[in-house]
Amino acid sequence: MDAQGHVNNAAYVDYLQEARVDFLVSGSPVLQQMLETGVVVASHQVEYLRPIRAFGNRLLDVDLWVDSVGASRFVVGYEMFDENSLAARARTTLVPFDLVTDALRRLTDEERRLLSARVAPAEPLSPVPRIRWHGNDHCFPLRVRWSDLDSYGHANNVKYYDYIQEARIAFMVASVRWPSEHNAGDVWMVVRQDVEYRRSMDFRNEPYEVGTVVARLGNRSVTLAAEIRDPITRAVYASARTIMVGQAPLTDEQRAALGPWLR
Repeated sequence: MDAQGHVNNAAYVDYLQEARVDFLVSGSPVLQQMLETGVVVASHQVEYLRPIRAFGNRLLDVDLWVDSVGASRFVVGYEMFDENSLAARARTTLVPFDLVTDALRRLTDEERRLLSARVAPAEPLSPVPRIRWHGNDHCFPLRVRWSDLDSYGHANNVKYYDYIQEARIAFMVASVRWPSEHNAGDVWMVVRQDVEYRRSMDFRNEPYEVGTVVARLGNRSVTLAAEIRDPITRAVYASARTIMVGQAPLTDEQRAALGPWLR
């Protein structure tokens, strides 16, 4: 649960991961072996349709299917239901990875056959445009925590959503001074978040950093672009776009505060 009293947006991605792992583990010995020998997330697209408000002992249902299969990657689609209400739609692009050689690999014929048998193409999610910028962004230092690592020894893909969220909150505090005693009643809802993964992040003493800028200002919405990178080499580990929607149209004061970050 987050400060607004509903399930945090990053937790949705954790639930999707649980469903995806269950699919691979229970699908067949071949797909289970793929999980054990290495399969990495290349990207996520998550569309948040409604908040999951109350903590309780009820179960969420995740409908999962294979959206498409290529030579060296496949896409998994999801619909997440809270009781009978559709709470989120998502897509995950996955790539087989050889942990021994530390390199991407192609799908085997058997893997492709098994995945193709589960293909059920659905309506695609509309893309959120990517932007490029150089410097002059809001910088947030982050450390990969030891508990963030997955069974492959790298920061788990879900944790990137946490990192981007931490940077986003710091950006909102620095720009529009949210949250504060003057705007405590304002609610910003994340309605879409896409992440592309470029490199694996390892545990280390030196911090990484997240750069955040404004990609678009709408009537009630703000689209932020972010990248996780090395502050010294500038190597990019992930890039993201997040669309947030407020309860009311942006005020002139908010536009003036966010405008200098618009790229």
